[in-house]
Amino acid sequence: MPASPGDAGQTATRARRNIWLRRGLIALAVLVALPFALTIVYAVVPPPISNVMILRLVSGNGLQKDWVSLDQISPHLPRAVIASEDARFCQHRGVDWIELQGVIDGVLNDPEDPVRGASTIAMQTAKNLFLWDGRQFIRKGLEIPVALWMDLVWSKRRMIEIYLNIVEWAPGVYGAEAAAQHHFKKPAAKLTKREAALLAAVLPNPIKRNAGKPSKRVNRIASRIMARMGGMAPYLTCLER
Repeated sequence: MPASPGDAGQTATRARRNIWLRRGLIALAVLVALPFALTIVYAVVPPPISNVMILRLVSGNGLQKDWVSLDQISPHLPRAVIASEDARFCQHRGVDWIELQGVIDGVLNDPEDPVRGASTIAMQTAKNLFLWDGRQFIRKGLEIPVALWMDLVWSKRRMIEIYLNIVEWAPGVYGAEAAAQHHFKKPAAKLTKREAALLAAVLPNPIKRNAGKPSKRVNRIASRIMARMGGMAPYLTCLER
């Protein structure tokens, strides 16, 4: 018995729906795989731009950046950033499970308490390169596998080099060189210990904090970072060649 026109139409609709479903799944697979593929590329090639930079541009911010190698950045800056953001940078493999467990325990014990961060430099690099800003748990869940993969593919020197070149240090100002010029009118290679600590102090909120014209609070944070830097040397061997 021949199919009715109605049956034929339903079959065509299902076929089109299946085509679009397959295309959607393929697109999703590409989006998921892209960070893992680009991580291999970025092991040797500087990232031309990051997701956060693109999102900031779309929202109306400018884009000021200038890639420099780690050798062209004052050694004070990676020390200050690690002391401030990720003290176990050389010890963990992309995710600091001790800190992360502390966050989970805090949420379970007091769901009303503000969620504190446990992002390593690898996780922040994953967020800046491939994801978006915010404190959503879904983004944190995406950060973790990418951060683990980055730490597997890149050396620690490469990790901190990329992070220092893509992180935002003022609205639309990305990377150590642009930050040093913007805040202190000098190249990143010439940053003093105090200037490096001030830059590290503004990282949690570079939109509201200013390293070049620091508030009393930013100065206090920078002083604490400088104190930590003094004892960091034994924990930074991964930055040596």
